[in-house]
Amino acid sequence: MSEPSPAPVEPLAEVVDLSERRIIERARRGDATAFATIYRTYVGRVYGVCLRMLQDPAAAEDCAQEAFISAWRNLPRFEGRSSLGTWLHRIAVNAVLGRSRRKEPLEHMADPEEAPGADLPPLLDALDVLDLEQLIAGLPPGARHVLVLQGVYGYTHEETAGFLGIAVGTCKAQLHRARRLLVERMTN
Repeated sequence: MSEPSPAPVEPLAEVVDLSERRIIERARRGDATAFATIYRTYVGRVYGVCLRMLQDPAAAEDCAQEAFISAWRNLPRFEGRSSLGTWLHRIAVNAVLGRSRRKEPLEHMADPEEAPGADLPPLLDALDVLDLEQLIAGLPPGARHVLVLQGVYGYTHEETAGFLGIAVGTCKAQLHRARRLLVERMTN
């Protein structure tokens, strides 16, 4: 007598997606406990993107809080075309840019004739994380924002340009500028 075959097991990613979708639906209906779960899950990443873009812990905390307040208000309009994390990052970037516009103009273009350069040289091997964070912190805001979104968080040129409200060519030029400035600062 053969044993019945076990029921197929859903891949973990599908289970996580289903669980997250349920939490999102509960939060959309006004369940504050469900939204608190979303907050706890994503607050570190949202704060991280704000901190890397602003280089000011207090301002980053303000922007992260502003992002979650906005997310709570706009959650009924979340369509799920992107992941919840990407949507929250977009809101956080908007909060940072809004703060930047109120305080300082966003620096946009490097030389538009410059083509995007090669990746950073192996000089990074000699740097520790704190040195690299300080180098990134010293970049002009436009170059820093693009480098953080692409180099740290892995967004494409198109996604980064969309987040920042700039042209894809500007995004590529800013990334090239950021890399060039980092190389200059590492070699001096």
